[in-house]
Amino acid sequence: MPESRARKRAGYTPPPVKASGPRQSPRWYAPVMVALFVIGLAYIVTFYVSETRYPVPQLGRANILVGFAIIMAGFGMATRWR
Repeated sequence: MPESRARKRAGYTPPPVKASGPRQSPRWYAPVMVALFVIGLAYIVTFYVSETRYPVPQLGRANILVGFAIIMAGFGMATRWR
């Protein structure tokens, strides 16, 4: 019985190596991130200390959401900081 021909396989070629190293965040990134944390915290503390009169009286209890949104923006930046 005749033997079948062996299939020729292409040699292994590794994936290309990226030439660039790890990317660094800009110098302004960390101070802005920390500032968002502090501003959000100060916003919420101001709301409670002023007994809901400040920072924006028309928002009422929604001021808490604004403060947490500012803090969450800081957390969002923290996840991308290198």
